[in-house]
Formats: sequence, C-alpha cells, structure tokens
Amino acid sequence: MTTLAIDFGNTRVKFGLFKDGELEDSYSVLAAEAQNQFINLHETSNPDAIVFCATGNSKDFVTFLKKRGLSYEVIEAGTPVPYSNLYKTPETLGLDRKVLMLAAYKEYSAYNTLVIDAGTCVTYDFKNKENAYLGGAISPGLQMRFKAMHQFTAKLPDLDVSKDAVDLIGTDTYSAMQSGAINGLVAEIDGLIDRYKLEYDELKIILTGGDGLFLSDRLKNGIFADSNFLLKGLNYIVEFKRT
Repeated sequence: MTTLAIDFGNTRVKFGLFKDGELEDSYSVLAAEAQNQFINLHETSNPDAIVFCATGNSKDFVTFLKKRGLSYEVIEAGTPVPYSNLYKTPETLGLDRKVLMLAAYKEYSAYNTLVIDAGTCVTYDFKNKENAYLGGAISPGLQMRFKAMHQFTAKLPDLDVSKDAVDLIGTDTYSAMQSGAINGLVAEIDGLIDRYKLEYDELKIILTGGDGLFLSDRLKNGIFADSNFLLKGLNYIVEFKRT
C-alpha cells in the first residue's frame, strides 16, 4: 500500500511517500509550490491513500484537491486516535500536536515520551507509558523571537537565524540578539527536558520541526532528532483506521 502524507504548515508544506508503512521519500516546499509538488508526486506514485493535516492556511490547496475529485483523509479535532487524550480542551488542541502523539504512540508505546516540535512556535507534548496524552507547552520559535525583538522595539534590526556558531556573550547588537534568541531557546529546551526527567523515568525525547536539526547539535545528549516524525504520525492514522 502506498500512502501520500501531507503536512501543511504556516510557511512550508511537507510531503511523505510511504510504501507498506515505511517512509520512502520526503519533500519540503513553500506553500505556493504545494500544488505543483502534489501533482508530480501523485502522477509518479499513484497512492492508494492521501492523508492531510493543516496548521497553516490551506484553503486554496483543499479547493485544488476537491477540483481534482480526489479522495483524501483529513485530520480534524474529532478524528479518533488510539491513545487517551486528557487535554482539558481537546477541541483547541493543534492538529499537528495530535498527529505527533500518534507517531509517539506508534513508535514508543511502552515509554514516557516527550515530543518537541521546533517550528514557528516550539511545542512540547507529553504522553506517559500508559499512553495517556497529558498536554505540554507552547513557546515562541526562533524566527518569532527575532521578529518580536524587531517589531516591539524602536531600534533592534530584523535578523535571520545565524547558522554559524553563536557565542554566549554577544559583543555587538547582532551577536547579542543571536545569543539571546538561540542560546535562550536552547536553555529553555534543556531546562524543560531536565524537569521532565526528574518526574518521569524511561523518558524518550524526540525533536522535530523545521528548526529541529539546527537545534539538535546545540542540545544535550539523549535527544532523537526526526524531521519526519509528523509525517509518520499521518501515515499511522491511515494504518490505524484500516485495522
């Protein structure tokens, strides 16, 4: 069975092509390029199932799918899941967070699991080894931190994330902002992980999202970086619904 999984985010769209449950290829494009990428993948793979999750504005893309007369599975607030959801307001839970917990359930069913998704926002989502989803946290992502410093001050510049090594002590405005945003986020993630470790044994930690690989080298050991973790959760919902 071939499944095409689509993660429609705020700025980029990721596609994952699964064959008999295994990820064969993944692709990431800007939202404006999503329709062309889909056409190419659909024509070359002829998938048996299409599964779709949107956290960004996907209205045009959904209209495009409907016009092509295609059948697809949409992840929604009411989509059934195999784990217990103890979030107090499940109707407000981000669909991406819901899908990430599907992947955690599939791959780490017997473990306490913390999934950190470093994208536009950084989300922390936790399920225990009894497979109950308890909730987590949401904080600003890297780009959002830089944008906030620029937009809410009179003189701080509009910077992009530095891909170079970042010193602890910034010696000018540029390096001070880089240190504050990047080292500050790293300290936040490491600090929250330490707190989870104090409360939960046998803890598996997965780091994913657009900035996941960038941050992984800067964080403490014991973190598994998987940029396709959400795509795996999308594929699993197809498998789960067919059992």
